[in-house]
Amino acid sequence: MAKPVHTMIRVRDEARSRDYYARAFGLEPADRFDFPDFTLLYLRDPSSPFELELTVNKDRSEPYNLGDGYGHLAFVVEDAEAEHARFEREGFPVTPVKTLKHGETALATFFFATDPDGYKIEVIQKGGRFA
Repeated sequence: MAKPVHTMIRVRDEARSRDYYARAFGLEPADRFDFPDFTLLYLRDPSSPFELELTVNKDRSEPYNLGDGYGHLAFVVEDAEAEHARFEREGFPVTPVKTLKHGETALATFFFATDPDGYKIEVIQKGGRFA
């Protein structure tokens, strides 16, 4: 049986991205591998084995074109409104909190944050299928 282990995104500034993911989501470095042309940094929450791999290509100065195929990462939190307020205090770009319904059933209460490289991150309140 296959088990998901990580997702990878390319970032331009390792320190800026590491700081963002630590402050926004509490992710901590799990491993770091430096190569002549690039660096791989693996981040994770201590409660989960799933990792976010940040790839830093050393010769990259211009922003990455995220295209129209990238979706988003998602994190579950206890209280979306409280996290939204915290993100705003930190100065992180966020969308308003919304609740998605299927008929009369609330599927998720969430907002989107944007990391320093423009990646969208869905922040979902714990509950329902996101328990």
